[in-house]
Amino acid sequence: MKLRLHQFLSKTGDFTSKADVKQAIWDGDVTVNGSVVKNIAFEFNPAKRVVEFQGRVLKLPVTDFYFLLHKPQGYICSRLNSQERELNKTSVYELFRGAVEPKVFESLVTVGRLDEDTTGFLLVTTDGKMVHAITDPNRHIKKTYRVETEHPISRQDIDAIREGVDVSVVEFGTVEEFRTRGAHVYLEGERCAILTIDEGKKRQIRRMFTTLGNNVVHLHRLSTEAMVLSEYDLKPGEFSRITREDINRALFS
Repeated sequence: MKLRLHQFLSKTGDFTSKADVKQAIWDGDVTVNGSVVKNIAFEFNPAKRVVEFQGRVLKLPVTDFYFLLHKPQGYICSRLNSQERELNKTSVYELFRGAVEPKVFESLVTVGRLDEDTTGFLLVTTDGKMVHAITDPNRHIKKTYRVETEHPISRQDIDAIREGVDVSVVEFGTVEEFRTRGAHVYLEGERCAILTIDEGKKRQIRRMFTTLGNNVVHLHRLSTEAMVLSEYDLKPGEFSRITREDINRALFS
């Protein structure tokens, strides 16, 4: 995308008025790729050229986007590949197509993943640093789920989840073994539990209950730390734009 030099300088926020922008250019204080440019209408691509004012590099402010999505059932949290298209899979990213600018759409990533059948709270953003901060296993970010199971959840199951479950999974001929961290859990009904974990191994909750001899029939993420999906009044498939400050306050304060 090309900009005129005076437009670029105005967008940087380093000048108090358009008059100051023009004067800086006319005074020869602005260089583009090391060459003085005194033409305010000079056009260039900011992504490919370096602009300096009195020797100081100027840059356009980076605007990231943050969304809270109520993920519906039957959607995967990745961009569709050819095989998935052949299988008629649907991606959560398609919910944003046409609703955000194309450049934003292409830059969106999910903060972690919910499996295809899991619903609920999902952050989607263009901010890669924020994704890393939230998914960093050393931060132990808490995520709360409503877990509905095939069979009644016993007191022994609850005790095991609170202590940590030894999970052994065979997938594609490889055995994966791990012990879950102790989790906070309480019963909401005979076959329904509210469970909070602070780690995010693949299909962890489903695997925990399978190990305990039960199957999860529905899994819904209610919240991440203090950010609660129900407070945003979103139906499945709907999303709301939020701010980085919202996330910082709810997840990191």
